[in-house]
Amino acid sequence: MHFKQDVFDEESWRKILEKHDGRLPIRIKAIPEGRIIPRGNVLFTVENTDPDFYWLTNYIETMLVQMWYPITVATISREFKKILAKHLKATSGSLEGLDLKLHDFGYRGVSSQESAALGGAAHLVNFCSTDTVAGLLMAQRYYSCPMAGFSIPAAEHSTIISWGRSREKEAFERVLEQFSSGPVSVVSDSYDIFNACKNIWGDKLKERVMERSQDSCLVIRPDSGDPAETLIEVIKILEECFGCSLNSMGYKVLPSYLRIIQGDGIDLSSVDEILQKLTDEGWSAENVLFGCGSALVQKLNRDTLNCAFKCSYVESNGKGMDVYKQPVTDPSKGSKRGRLSLRRNSDGFLETIERGAGKPEEDLLVTVFENGSLVRDYSLEEIRKNARLRDEEVNPTLHNHEQELLHNHIINGLH
Repeated sequence: MHFKQDVFDEESWRKILEKHDGRLPIRIKAIPEGRIIPRGNVLFTVENTDPDFYWLTNYIETMLVQMWYPITVATISREFKKILAKHLKATSGSLEGLDLKLHDFGYRGVSSQESAALGGAAHLVNFCSTDTVAGLLMAQRYYSCPMAGFSIPAAEHSTIISWGRSREKEAFERVLEQFSSGPVSVVSDSYDIFNACKNIWGDKLKERVMERSQDSCLVIRPDSGDPAETLIEVIKILEECFGCSLNSMGYKVLPSYLRIIQGDGIDLSSVDEILQKLTDEGWSAENVLFGCGSALVQKLNRDTLNCAFKCSYVESNGKGMDVYKQPVTDPSKGSKRGRLSLRRNSDGFLETIERGAGKPEEDLLVTVFENGSLVRDYSLEEIRKNARLRDEEVNPTLHNHEQELLHNHIINGLH
């Protein structure tokens, strides 16, 4: 009824059932999960293994091209990690705590539970900090990771304003009492973030805050206003109330029992701006954590990284032919030709080899699915190892042109 005519090829599907026991006669080759591949290269190929079912590759295209979503989320998440690593290393001398620096706040901002699972798991390739339980469950079920990420108890606005404006101090105090032995985050801008930091946290509850330790740290959360300006003002107020020390790099650090998390207005541009302003004011990136929602898992689409799935090779009557598209109205939509492989060239760069000219022994694509069976699986541990930051990505003096282009493309394309 969808096409107002009978187009479902039931006979061919029954033949798959009879001839292949219902297993799809296709082969998928892909780059190992988590590997860092420059834009514009082949990531996976799909071919049928039985010429009677040549139509299968197109039939599954829609499902497979949806790989764009976790690929894009993982890439954006990793770009966040590069920014955070650069500033953390420059202002503290180490990368300690990097894996917890960006918290996934995106569960409520995505379109479905499935999106939350896919996007949440993609973020966990790079970080271990999340509130998106669906992503944890996906990593557990499909990637052999019992617990891929962590969180801490956190007050939200309803748990503060339900006490009434005149009892904000009592609301804060109750949170400290209820979660006395571990870290806790308290949103503090329900009425006046600056008053909350100076007169409640920094005065009326000062002793209660100072009783805590690094293991039971109070994390104050601003959640409105200009992210950079608000955070700078908040950290100055906390310095006045609680003091600070200098780390080995000469940057200021709040007492270990006190930190800040900024979760409002966070994207790749703003997090870099905030960290740069903190650096300019003499503060270490150790003092702050970030939360990100829509900019991490929702404000993106298939064009963000120009993901596409195209036919490049066909065989008809035993004769092979390289095929491609090359629209005269938009040369950027031209597609690759022939059988594709991915190799590292003599200069050390990854490149796609077209027209079947690649050498099998050099091909970085590996068979992951064949004739109905998953033949190569990856654990989250393996994926994280593949995706880890390289030295040149942490040291800003070693950034290469290609990395800067990718970073700028994502920022400009998204934000």
